[in-house]
Amino acid sequence: MTNLFEKQDSLNAPIETFFFNAAENEFPVKPHWHYFAEFLYILRGSAEITCDGVTHTVSEGELIILQPSCVHSIRSADGGYPLFAGLKFDPVKFHNTDSYAPTVSNIFRYARDKGMRICFSADEAKALHCREIFGDCLMETESWLYGRDMILRAQIYRLIFGIVRIWIAAGLDIDRCPISPDGLYGIENITEYIDARLDEGIRVADIAARCHMSYSGFALKFREQYGMSCKEYIERMRLFKAEEYLLFTDHDLSYISQQTGFSDQSHFIRSFKKYRGITPKQFRSEKKHNR
Repeated sequence: MTNLFEKQDSLNAPIETFFFNAAENEFPVKPHWHYFAEFLYILRGSAEITCDGVTHTVSEGELIILQPSCVHSIRSADGGYPLFAGLKFDPVKFHNTDSYAPTVSNIFRYARDKGMRICFSADEAKALHCREIFGDCLMETESWLYGRDMILRAQIYRLIFGIVRIWIAAGLDIDRCPISPDGLYGIENITEYIDARLDEGIRVADIAARCHMSYSGFALKFREQYGMSCKEYIERMRLFKAEEYLLFTDHDLSYISQQTGFSDQSHFIRSFKKYRGITPKQFRSEKKHNR
């Protein structure tokens, strides 16, 4: 199955939006899989979408969910060329701020285990405001305006929990869904554990243990999935967090280095210059000047 794997850039692009016109793109879409969840909204025509060996016919105005790690392919259902919009996202990056509620990753995994349906009729898609949500996400992707990432996330959250409510109405006992992923981490969602602990002195060996993997096996799988070592991933994510402090606060470098998990201010400055080509002070000065 490894030859069907489609790599996604979870670090730099945790959300992807797209139009797919079968008349203009390579079609049919061959079997493949990835760690992202994918929502497809049919705008014109009809498609046969096979997901883990089960074929679904999805027509104009209808919605289908492709769960993370499922093998899927797409072909025409009527000999024509379907047109559809897509939202593809890393569910691990969609955290639930309520400690009492399960994560999005856990909800998807739980719903899949319980056999909840992944196709939704045109009436259901309309009630979910799919045309509005997909349209807004595509527009935000193109516009690159202030707050783009937050609006994309808000719209996707809106769609996710609209679907979860349909599942609950169909009998999904959400109270039995695991609240915490402790002990359930795999290579596809371990970044959720890492991201929540960037300000701590987390070690790769401890992270590997969370996945119930040997250090060497984890290191190999992590690099295959994310295109870099786990240590490099941690450092880059700390830098993204540091950039937010530099842009939106007046805290000094010593405070920022402590809050982002760097061993000291010197380590922070060296790492920042290595990956960004300038010092943190230069970065802050340039960005504020360009506002």
